[in-house]
Amino acid sequence: MISSVLPTYSRAPLSFVKGEGSWLIEADGRRFLDLGSGIAVNALGHANPALVEVLTEQAQNLWHVSNLYQIPQQQALADLLVDQTFADTVFFTNSGTEALELVIKMARKYWYDRTPEGETPRHKILSFEGSFHGRSTAAIAAAGSEKMTKGFGPLMPGFQTLPWGDAEALAAALDDSVAAVIVEPIQGEGGIRPLPEAELKALRAACDKTGALLVLDEVQCGMGRTGRLFAHEWAGITPDIMMVAKGIGGGFPLGAVLATAEAASGMGVGTHGSTYGGNPLGCAVGLKVTQIISDPAFLDEVNRKAGLLRQKLEGLVAAHPEAFEEVRGSGLMLGIKCRAPNTELVLAARDAGLLLVPAADNVLRLLPALTISDDEIAEAVTRLDTAATAQTAATKAAG
Repeated sequence: MISSVLPTYSRAPLSFVKGEGSWLIEADGRRFLDLGSGIAVNALGHANPALVEVLTEQAQNLWHVSNLYQIPQQQALADLLVDQTFADTVFFTNSGTEALELVIKMARKYWYDRTPEGETPRHKILSFEGSFHGRSTAAIAAAGSEKMTKGFGPLMPGFQTLPWGDAEALAAALDDSVAAVIVEPIQGEGGIRPLPEAELKALRAACDKTGALLVLDEVQCGMGRTGRLFAHEWAGITPDIMMVAKGIGGGFPLGAVLATAEAASGMGVGTHGSTYGGNPLGCAVGLKVTQIISDPAFLDEVNRKAGLLRQKLEGLVAAHPEAFEEVRGSGLMLGIKCRAPNTELVLAARDAGLLLVPAADNVLRLLPALTISDDEIAEAVTRLDTAATAQTAATKAAG
């Protein structure tokens, strides 16, 4: 018999009833230190007082009017994002997946408008193996992995997946049929795999040379997670279009597509829309989140905490060679490549009162709130140490 909730997730036997900063409290009273943050969503922690205040105030005044009307909160957030980034314009969505849908339309419309009548517009989108851009039919076609696409064919045409970090394959694929290249500066679901700064710069140069638009998916690695407002800033480049979601809402469903005026030039009245996207509630919260995270002093603290966490994790990996192999990632978007099965370590960590997120390539994802304290960082590593010890002992006992 099927459950009333469609069983597309293998859910942990936990029911949280309250969140406080970096902590989640189960219905039975147990407290868990959360290093998943709702998969990089709760960037400012659970029930952040500043966000509670702004959400409550907005909820008492106006929830929803639709994009048929001016929305002051939306305008204020768009203005701030334009001020803080490469972008000239912003469209708000409810999720990263919705952002991806607009990205594809925007890139293809850009080339449609520039193609002489009778010729075929550029339409192909290049992506990279290990990527994750959402769960829609277009998003799974872009990622191309069998895990996401099996059983859902025929897939939407016009996508080509390239080997991760393969410059020669990219050069061969970048012909005059390519409308855009989409890449995550740091792959999240793919196993916390950063694209080296030199390769990101080379990708920008290759797009400039061939005319293809460069699209960055910063849904997971953006909004301060790497110690800059957006991860691509470390490489000193800018995209033509960028996807944002997760952390921008601090837990409220919100996403955005940021673009240059040139890249967005084909998207006039009637070319795209959203009933809920950019509503007063979401944008009021997103504005406060962005104001807090974009503060240079806040980002300095993220970098300091990231250094502290990484140092402790490197020591932990060295102390548990049977369980762990290496630390990878940037800022507070870190991964531990495991020797033991990462799923077993997630369970052992849960038993120790620590919440982690698995990823591909047998990696544990650590995506703490950007507001995590030094004491909580120390406690998290202590609990992970306990988990690794327990998992190793269980493996030896079973063997």
